[in-house]
Amino acid sequence: MTAVHASAALRAERASSPAPIKFEPVVAGHQIVKLATSNAEIAAAQELRYRVFYDEMGAQPLPEMRATRRDVDPFDGVCEHLIVVDHERGDGRVVGTYRFMRREHAAVAGGFYSAGEYDIGPLLRHPGAIMELGRSCVDADFRDRNTMQLLWRGIAEYVMAHRVDVMFGCGSLPGTDPQAHALALSYLHAKHLAPAHLRPSALPERRAAFTPVDGEVLQGRRALATLPPLIKGYLRLGAFIGDGAVVDHQFNTTDVCIVVKTDLITGRYTRHYDLGAGKDANESAGAGASSRN
Repeated sequence: MTAVHASAALRAERASSPAPIKFEPVVAGHQIVKLATSNAEIAAAQELRYRVFYDEMGAQPLPEMRATRRDVDPFDGVCEHLIVVDHERGDGRVVGTYRFMRREHAAVAGGFYSAGEYDIGPLLRHPGAIMELGRSCVDADFRDRNTMQLLWRGIAEYVMAHRVDVMFGCGSLPGTDPQAHALALSYLHAKHLAPAHLRPSALPERRAAFTPVDGEVLQGRRALATLPPLIKGYLRLGAFIGDGAVVDHQFNTTDVCIVVKTDLITGRYTRHYDLGAGKDANESAGAGASSRN
């Protein structure tokens, strides 16, 4: 979704967000994953997001963002922010982040971020707890398996603490030409379309047009190889894809809506703490694997 009301975002107050359930930080060597508990930590996460989304990926910042070199939107003030802090150098540097929005946060914010791109009615009707993930990125100097493992360990702990049933959010493919991703998009819709009761659908006015690919090409490794590493990582967990793709011109991406049942996280994943197992592990933390909803 394109940025809206950015000036309001800069004035957002975390005091309006729901009180978080106690979440114990997890320490691994010189890194720690925790929820941000101060304005300074949130600002550090926003600065990291700016470096990745705008400096590296070519997103278009609004004037306020360019002046502060922080990626800020109206949802930041009510969401919770998972951060990885590295203490090997100095007093601690935020090197990875994810943003969490549960129903309670969305009620304060006026809705979920993804609702600007997708009809998420089926997810809203789900009787259990749901959570939107977004604004994920890792510092260029820390894109290794350890940082991604720690981020996803934090996600798993948070999911269990809040008894979240379903996670969702926009996964991004680079660039704004959906036809360039016709093979990837066709593969996702042919092989991983969400069941109807959990299936978001691209809003008609946002739906991107592309000519679908069919036939044997969808059966081979070529289609899978066209996907960004983070989306492949979600698929390893059994993720589903919503119907349709959306172009986000501000962020220079083509988006799909990803849906993950969290029993796959708390079961399979917590045995390994590794979303990006295999040859894509290091790559999965890169700028091209970021998601920014």
